Amino acid sequence: MLSDIEIAQAAKPRPITEIAEKLSIDPASLELYGNYKAKVGYAPAPDAASEGRLILVTAINPTPAGEGKTTTTVGLSDALARLGKKVVVALREPSLGPVFGVKGGAAGGGYSQVVPMEDINLHFTGDFHAIGAANNLLAALLDNHIQQGNALDIDVRSITWKRAVDMNDRQLRNIACGLGGKANGVPREDGFDITVASEVMAILCLASGIADLKERLARIIVAYDRLGAPVTAADLKAQGAMAALLKDALKPNLVQTLEGTPALVHGGPFANIAHGCNSVVATRLALSLGDYCVTEAGFGADLGAEKFLDIKCRMAGLRPSAVVVVATVRALKNHGGVAKADLGEENLAALEAGLPNLLQHVENITQVFRLPAVVALNAFPTDTAAELKLVEDRCRALGVNVALSEVWAKGGAGGIALAEEVVRLAQEPNGFSFCYEAHSTIEDKIEAIARRVYRAEAVEFTAAAKKQLSVLAGLGFGEYPVCMAKTQYSFSDDAALLGAPRGFKVTVRSLKVSAGAGFIVALTGDIMTMPGLPKAPSAERIDVDAEGRISGLF
Repeated sequence: MLSDIEIAQAAKPRPITEIAEKLSIDPASLELYGNYKAKVGYAPAPDAASEGRLILVTAINPTPAGEGKTTTTVGLSDALARLGKKVVVALREPSLGPVFGVKGGAAGGGYSQVVPMEDINLHFTGDFHAIGAANNLLAALLDNHIQQGNALDIDVRSITWKRAVDMNDRQLRNIACGLGGKANGVPREDGFDITVASEVMAILCLASGIADLKERLARIIVAYDRLGAPVTAADLKAQGAMAALLKDALKPNLVQTLEGTPALVHGGPFANIAHGCNSVVATRLALSLGDYCVTEAGFGADLGAEKFLDIKCRMAGLRPSAVVVVATVRALKNHGGVAKADLGEENLAALEAGLPNLLQHVENITQVFRLPAVVALNAFPTDTAAELKLVEDRCRALGVNVALSEVWAKGGAGGIALAEEVVRLAQEPNGFSFCYEAHSTIEDKIEAIARRVYRAEAVEFTAAAKKQLSVLAGLGFGEYPVCMAKTQYSFSDDAALLGAPRGFKVTVRSLKVSAGAGFIVALTGDIMTMPGLPKAPSAERIDVDAEGRISGLF
């Protein structure tokens, strides 16, 4: 059996100019990065977008067994194209952290991938480097301002802006900087976030264009002065230079699937510590170029889909037509308590125990957000007829159909049934609504997400979080949406609580405002904004030969 990278390297992609021609993209707005990738000029204004249908692909809470959300997104897009639909995929860019860590990249798998796979999973077109540079420029300007006399009277103990690097590096979570004498800066504690958790990443993914980008960058709060007033990037006169670094990164990247379906891969915030969606400019561009835009949101529907709907759709005025919830029998048995080594054996009792995880995600989509949904059951050879029937029966009891997806092995041909159900659902009217109202308090918004989506019994705020609630509301940020930072493995804030737990409490330990992005970040449990590498990181298996051919990537 060929590996993902071997399948991708054996493919013969079309020149990216041909992919652009399929979408009638003006050649003058195409900036080539070699033969198979390009940047596209800025997306049209919202009122210029066509009536393309927006399809969201989400999933159950991830497990070591794998779910295949990106693979399903790509395969569904290829299947829609096989049905004669004009479709554009809109995906996030992978972070180097998980590529070299444990999770892997985000280019799909098997015969449902976007290519060039190696480029997309590594440096691609340099967007993440630009985001990191802009983030760190702001950090440098902040420390330089303090070094040069601190005219803004910044309280160095209240600095909230961290540096960023796109790598899992726990050693950088907490550092001391400015050491070595007066000429080397003012000593203080600092730390690094992974680039995908940087507010600059969120801003790039939510901005509608250059002007909006600069306005959002200007609003970033980096610290507070000694009287408690916020200090912004605009106070440091940083937004112009930051936008100059980001002007090309704001342009969506055009690539293709193995079957030649156009794909816009742009932006990449994590969903467990950020808002988990690709860029607004890429999504709008996809909607303006195709009849269908198929996009995904990070991790399970409790994180990525909730933020896609409550944050991205609210801010950008987007309205999904249908939602695909991806699951596997293997993963559901893992939620039911079966060890990874035993997932190949039929176990209806464990499947029954794990199914509530899928059913709760489905109920959230159909009852909380009031959107039509279909379950894509990602097929494995070890799945039995009895197991597949059990999943189908439980989903149909909720009024939701199940489509067996074989896109990993068969590409678009393995997703025809799923594509036909998506087309049917997308043609029906829906009553899309948000989980909470914009005018609700920050506390009420967190309560709504925790109780309605996670099914928590209660929310507890630490003393520090309660104080931050009061400060943020007093500064006028009370109507901002909330971005929950929470473990991806559970509906709760405890990664060990699998399935669909009940009777638990969510603990909010800290809150901060991302004023440029336009949301409040609520950190729960022990979630961190700088991941670490595992004991045996994927980087140990990656290599390149004398001809430049990469191996071990997947």
